[in-house]
Amino acid sequence: MQGNVCMVTGANSGIGKVTALELAKQGATVVMVCRSEEKGRAAQAEIKAQSGNEQVDLLLADFAVLQQVRELADTFRQKYQRLDRLVNNAGLFLNQRQESADGYEYTFAVNHLAPFLLTNLLLDMLKAGAPARVVTVASEAERGARLDFDDLQLRQGFNGMRAYGNSKLANILFTYALARRLEGSGVTANCMHPGGVATNFGQGTWFGFVFKLFSPFLRSPEEGAATLVYLASAPEVAEVNGTYFKDKQPIRALPIAYDEAVQERLWQVSAELVGLPETEAVGTR
Repeated sequence: MQGNVCMVTGANSGIGKVTALELAKQGATVVMVCRSEEKGRAAQAEIKAQSGNEQVDLLLADFAVLQQVRELADTFRQKYQRLDRLVNNAGLFLNQRQESADGYEYTFAVNHLAPFLLTNLLLDMLKAGAPARVVTVASEAERGARLDFDDLQLRQGFNGMRAYGNSKLANILFTYALARRLEGSGVTANCMHPGGVATNFGQGTWFGFVFKLFSPFLRSPEEGAATLVYLASAPEVAEVNGTYFKDKQPIRALPIAYDEAVQERLWQVSAELVGLPETEAVGTR
């Protein structure tokens, strides 16, 4: 991985931090994206010390604010000439419905709209670094999704698990639509399910409480990150494109995830919501 520039979002804890550390150990230049400067600086120092790699950068962005996602992409452009790996890991779970700074349901905004926008804004940088890879953290929580295009913001009948499941299904739909657009470009797009991992994910929610309760039986962050690191770095998956993984093996998502009409509808709606003109979006069809 020496000579590769890798961006990892949500990199100050959990599987994001482990992924950043493992890529740094392999010699990559790692760009950590975190919301909290304090937590980000602490994690950055740990990763540098444990990897022996000083090429670990920190950029700040709150993914609930799309303008900050745009500023993140601009800052990255000013500092780097290429991007070899984009790891879309940042995500959250909420008990109660909240709205982001842009007026969107918070879970959908952070877990889907932000990585959708960031990936589109940095795609030319990925192509400049080709062969390059986009890896997005999804989840088998997608099996509980009920995606309603008439109410993507879940203004009616909000449920935390449904919101989370919808956002994870959106990650998979996005990956498949992106992979199709990237064919022949030298850039691949895949997603993965990390399994139940003992981290602080969902802290302060019932979901987080359940995770903490069952933490002795869950995977360690290192085990949860193994497939993520594999997809970002392993030579044997360099040309694999448009695939959903668990435990380093391809798996099947919900049947709706393979519906190109649904993929395309979500893509167009997402582009409109983030203010990304179709002419700017990847590979217009």
